[in-house]
Amino acid sequence: MMDGIDAFTALHVPGDPLVLYNIWDAGSARAVAAAGAKAIATGSWGVAEANGFSDGETLPLEIALENLTRILSVTDLPVSIDMEAGYGDTPAAVGTSVGKAHDAGASGINMEDRMPGETGLLPVAQAAERVAAAAATGIHVNARTDVYFRRDPKDYTPALVEDVLTRAAAFAEAGARSLFVPFLGDHATIRAICEASPLPVNVLWAPGRGTTAELAALGVARISYGHGPWAAAMDWLKAQAEAVYRPG
Repeated sequence: MMDGIDAFTALHVPGDPLVLYNIWDAGSARAVAAAGAKAIATGSWGVAEANGFSDGETLPLEIALENLTRILSVTDLPVSIDMEAGYGDTPAAVGTSVGKAHDAGASGINMEDRMPGETGLLPVAQAAERVAAAAATGIHVNARTDVYFRRDPKDYTPALVEDVLTRAAAFAEAGARSLFVPFLGDHATIRAICEASPLPVNVLWAPGRGTTAELAALGVARISYGHGPWAAAMDWLKAQAEAVYRPG
């Protein structure tokens, strides 16, 4: 029998992607689970905002872990928590923080290769060392690279794909179990990365970036919705409140 972490990893199948409609608290987790999800995943933006903080590790780790515990109390599905850059200035500190999520019952984490508030990426070796510290806990590490952060598809080059694959190789060697490459807006680039990556590839869904079936055909193994569900829920709430408070 596979444990929860291995079972979560097994859901990452190129061509048959795990779809994660990201949640932010126990209530939203319950709703998404009831809709038929195979796993639950938080998005750092929604969790931070729902608790009165901004994205970028301004949310105290203790609150993030309390939120994780409440989510785990309402579902038996595997739960992945977005830990941004790993909540640690050093690899050892990352290992301690991620170990707390593992011990609380999380099956996976997301972990970025740039530090909070920074636009530049960490050097590959430094990022891989942090991934290794997280992976040493035994948890599924979805190693994120922001090579395509704020890049327009018209500016994509083969060199960017190579940058991603260099990081993918380093993260795989460090013990990561999947690779998250958000912000991709070009199907040819997604296919090239999926075909060459040593890790199953996670992409971020957004309007115009393809249906689940189209992304599956490119070799994607995981599709995340990021802060989109939280933003949509807040837009709906605001619109309903405006209707209630509108004069007349």
